Amino acid sequence: MSAAASAGGAARPRLILLSQWFDPEPTVRGLAFARRLDALGFDVEVVTGFPNYPGGKVYEGYRIRPLRREVVDGIRITRLALYPSHDRSRIGRVLNYVSFFFSATFYLLFLARRADVIHAYHPPLTVALAGVAARLLRRMPLVLDVQDMWPDTLRATGMLNNERALRLIGAVCRWTWRRADRISVLSEGFQRLLVERGVPPERITVISNWADEAGTDGAAVPLPAFAAPGRFRVLFAGNMGPAQALDTVIDAAALLTGTHPQIEFCFLGGGLEATRLQQAAAMRGLANVRFFPRVPQAEVGPWLAAADALLVHLRDDPLFAITVPSKTQAYLAAGKPILMAVAGDAAELVRRAGAGLAVPPENAAALAAAVTEMAGMEPGRLAALGANGRRYYDEHLSFARGTQRMAAVLRQAMAGNGRA
Repeated sequence: MSAAASAGGAARPRLILLSQWFDPEPTVRGLAFARRLDALGFDVEVVTGFPNYPGGKVYEGYRIRPLRREVVDGIRITRLALYPSHDRSRIGRVLNYVSFFFSATFYLLFLARRADVIHAYHPPLTVALAGVAARLLRRMPLVLDVQDMWPDTLRATGMLNNERALRLIGAVCRWTWRRADRISVLSEGFQRLLVERGVPPERITVISNWADEAGTDGAAVPLPAFAAPGRFRVLFAGNMGPAQALDTVIDAAALLTGTHPQIEFCFLGGGLEATRLQQAAAMRGLANVRFFPRVPQAEVGPWLAAADALLVHLRDDPLFAITVPSKTQAYLAAGKPILMAVAGDAAELVRRAGAGLAVPPENAAALAAAVTEMAGMEPGRLAALGANGRRYYDEHLSFARGTQRMAAVLRQAMAGNGRA
């Protein structure tokens, strides 16, 4: 056990949260997650990089150096050097991942206090590799939190198309997964795929993602830039990249522009495709498409609350049929009707929750028809869909439930190594 002592005198297990991204960057496993695990009895240290995601530029107030220690809300954070990059450059992205791998591996092996368990956020794969190095060379139990299925994601997003390289990355992934003490995944589909690739099923636990509940609990406060009386506003909030395939949404807007002028498609956020999508909508003269710049996570709630329906869209790809985009939980928590244009697990979740309509991805006609159907619903029916989603979130996907399950998985990994 760790030598750290709790207020009551009992030793608290020392936990390293290893993630390339952390607050103030947008991330699924951020400061609230670290604070919750601290409250659940762990002595937490976050090991991360200098904040630069998603723009690829180091945040104001930070400067790249080998190591920086800080304490935020009682949580110790160790920031390590990396090459900041997040653009279309494959070389830049590789340097970003590899530089943090070397910094994290060196720190875990030679500088960090020995932990009772490591939680490694994957992607990228290089973070998982650093965790495996610490497990093998310093015998620290490892829990991998698999949020992206590599190499499938690299192929699906077009980041990497070389089949030889994809096979090599796949082999490294399988080697890494098999050396973790426990793995958490975000969907049953991910669980099935890992079992198919040789991971013992007893090591895998499905823990659905939760929402940033503080950021999604937003009253419908006035938003002058978003105001459009008499309009039915469909909002897509989040990253606009190749994986989202948002040209389909532009096409759906074009189908409705002359026949349903009250329907409006709104995009909130940024990403690699944001500028091109704006240009595409402008070239087609689509007055029913509007773009709004990214806002801090804490300010997203009012935008979600002000929308009439919330849209999720991903490419039609086998990988995305087994994933649940993280914005799904945020939309459910916001209590608004959902248009789910993703096949498989995500669509089934919305149906099970009774929270909206599911349509095939990359099908503009089907999306336009679903939006038209939802825009024609009575206000009471729309409110019921939103209430169903919020109730399902509270009962099955909440932050409290998810973090409790993650804490149990961490303790299982410790117990398997004689450290419980």
